[in-house]
Amino acid sequence: MVRHTTFRYCLDPTAEQQTMLARHAGAARFAFNQSLRAVKTALTRRRTDPDVAVPWSGFDLINAFNTWKKTADAGRVFVVDADGVAEVAVTGLAWRTEVCQQVFEEAAVDCGRALAAWSTSRTGARKGRKVGFPRFKKKNGGPPSFRLRNKHRTGGRPAIRVGDARPRSVTLPGIGMVRVHDDTRRLRRLLGKGRGKILFATVGVRGGRWWVSLNVEATDLDPAHHHPTRDGHDAGGWVGIGRGLSAFAVAATADGREVARIKDPPKALAAGMRRQRRLARAVTRKEKGSHNSKAAAARLGRHHRKVRDIRWHFLHEVSNALVKTHDRIALEDLHVTGMLANHRLARAISDAAWAEFARMLRYKQAWRHGDIAVVDRWFPSSKTCSTCGTVSTGLTLSDRVFVCPRGHRLDRDHNAAINLAAWAENQHHDHYHGVGPARARDPQAGGPVTNARRQDGPGPHLRVGETSLNDAGTDAHPTPGT
Repeated sequence: MVRHTTFRYCLDPTAEQQTMLARHAGAARFAFNQSLRAVKTALTRRRTDPDVAVPWSGFDLINAFNTWKKTADAGRVFVVDADGVAEVAVTGLAWRTEVCQQVFEEAAVDCGRALAAWSTSRTGARKGRKVGFPRFKKKNGGPPSFRLRNKHRTGGRPAIRVGDARPRSVTLPGIGMVRVHDDTRRLRRLLGKGRGKILFATVGVRGGRWWVSLNVEATDLDPAHHHPTRDGHDAGGWVGIGRGLSAFAVAATADGREVARIKDPPKALAAGMRRQRRLARAVTRKEKGSHNSKAAAARLGRHHRKVRDIRWHFLHEVSNALVKTHDRIALEDLHVTGMLANHRLARAISDAAWAEFARMLRYKQAWRHGDIAVVDRWFPSSKTCSTCGTVSTGLTLSDRVFVCPRGHRLDRDHNAAINLAAWAENQHHDHYHGVGPARARDPQAGGPVTNARRQDGPGPHLRVGETSLNDAGTDAHPTPGT
């Protein structure tokens, strides 16, 4: 099994290297804009001449840009001799040799990916929000960045190297050795043993500093770090993880045993909101485009970077602890984007980063050969009594204790985690015995239920998170766990 991971380091470039990095980032932006301009020009010409070919894929855009950069349309340099006669000395981009050529190619590939995303989104083949047509990149519109490939020469060293001249350094093609702040021992050991290779290096500015992200293709983890293989008849061992705001995560088994409860997340966004407002006001009060405005924006960017680092550090700690101790995890497919429509909880939900937490659990569990069951988002895990199976239609978001109509009482998040684990066990049992696609059971009717539907008819519809007439007692068919 091959796994992909990323190592991110903060660079410590010299003044000359900072200029060179900024030059490469500008070249990437220029190549992206020129590739997009070629596509728009070809689309315009195609309106009158259907035979005009439009470069659309990344390879077509690379060829188009490489051809264009050597022509007179890209620029000309004239030299005047002593007699006053002007001659063309250079045709094409005069500065194209000052940057690594891979920057142009990777920028053209990015433009091709943006066009493909727009095309698939337009036809409905791409899930999620609609993707608009690519737009030109502005010089001050976003953080500068560029990407380089790691070419492995036959019998030679790779183009991108870590710890080549000194342990805390990274060597980039066209730029040379750049010092880094962080320790690179883990990556050097991985590369030195032949258990991984660097594929790409993405360099960009975040929070006023230059960072490099190395995309590494590594071999599988050592078998000692894998979860033991379970027998196919064994449907137990599932741990449901319920995500919430009062308690970040609650893990419980199907028999009702609570195995983990994370109560105090850092809430970095809420803790730094006062400072964020002050820094944002400082940016708006500076003259736009001035040095003071850029400095204030850099301070605000560093604050956002700190908030993100605190949140990610917490998510990595919690996900590592859960993955290392449980080989079977059941997660609910939360519609986080829809939950953000609730303006009262949007900030808290964003600060909790539920979607990012689920993503970490998925790939870390795959690295250790564990199982992840994704429970359908319409499954009423919080409204169903884990003891008797009765669905409580009157449960609201403010009710933190689940009270069953038959008298059972249990913590809301604990009750949801138990139901998730029980769902995963039933799904695994039905799938192994060939019952067919697993379907959530209606405990009151004793059989499969129909798809959950939204409230039909005229009248105002409820907000996200509120209990409707149908989703309180119905459930959709869950998808098989992955």
